[in-house]
Amino acid sequence: MNRRPTLLAAIVLTAVATLTMSACGGDESDSSDSSKKNDKTAGADTGSATDAFDRPQVELPSDVTDKYEDWKTGDDTKDAVLADTARRIDVTNDAILRGDTGAPGLSFYYRDKALTGAVEWVQAYVDANLSFTGTTRYYAPQVTLSGEKSASVVYCSDESMGFNKDRKTNKVDRTPLGKSPYVLYNTRLEKNGQGVWQTTNLISKRGDKKCG
Repeated sequence: MNRRPTLLAAIVLTAVATLTMSACGGDESDSSDSSKKNDKTAGADTGSATDAFDRPQVELPSDVTDKYEDWKTGDDTKDAVLADTARRIDVTNDAILRGDTGAPGLSFYYRDKALTGAVEWVQAYVDANLSFTGTTRYYAPQVTLSGEKSASVVYCSDESMGFNKDRKTNKVDRTPLGKSPYVLYNTRLEKNGQGVWQTTNLISKRGDKKCG
């Protein structure tokens, strides 16, 4: 595995010693041939004409790609949950790349303990003087609805083509770290008054066999 800060312990980030984990964050301790629209970043494909508000706009740099495979189910509610999950990933990566813990997208797509963890996750990159480059593949999503305003999403990521980059020199570190590039994420989301599916809890497990 070649990039990204280590664990979120319990709910929030711990101090970063080794940088190896996905930029979208996670509590690790507790736990193609797709269509063109699945290959794009979330912001490019998941907008809804029914939104009565402006969502944070994210445009990742040309050297960074969030690739979403099989990110649609055909069920309108589940697809809305997945769309906001992908947007949450994108805004987190954008905040990390810009080194901005106050990025508005964080409080838009996170809340509660997950928001605290996301802010500290971005700060960990800033403190380590790191950014990243490359492609992260997100795949095998499973959505479970609990009533009209709660859902869980389990999905995998493949970080084998993502690498740490020094924020000052832009030097890319491609040194293998000997850790699995595959991460299993288990997230909880709640629908707010605007209709946005916000992530309230996020845990992850690197090297889980479900993603290998």
